[in-house]
Amino acid sequence: MSPVRRCSRTACGRPAVATLTYVYADSTAVLGPLATYAEPHCYDLCAEHGERLTAPRGWEVVRLSDPSAPTRPSGDDLEALANAVREAARPQDRQQSGRGPRAADPVEVARRGHLRVLRSPDS
Repeated sequence: MSPVRRCSRTACGRPAVATLTYVYADSTAVLGPLATYAEPHCYDLCAEHGERLTAPRGWEVVRLSDPSAPTRPSGDDLEALANAVREAARPQDRQQSGRGPRAADPVEVARRGHLRVLRSPDS
């Protein structure tokens, strides 16, 4: 027996990535991450058959996301990242104190766009 579980659909030999379970009392088909072990009343599906899954008329399909699967960044994530970059780029010591650069601050040698080349005052 192969250690990789295969799709339960007839004539499909692709590896299974999701498990389908029917909840007959609620008329619901639940498609979730691949179960840790094969159960007799569940169906393992490959990615293609999992995406194309439809339920009988009057039934609801519930798709549970896989928490270990990589997620796409949302607009909030990208905005938070942009704000963090802006905050890190802001020269904090000079703005807060109103004084010029301190002796230990690196010296800007060149600039290209938003990138700066810094030289340490020790060198």
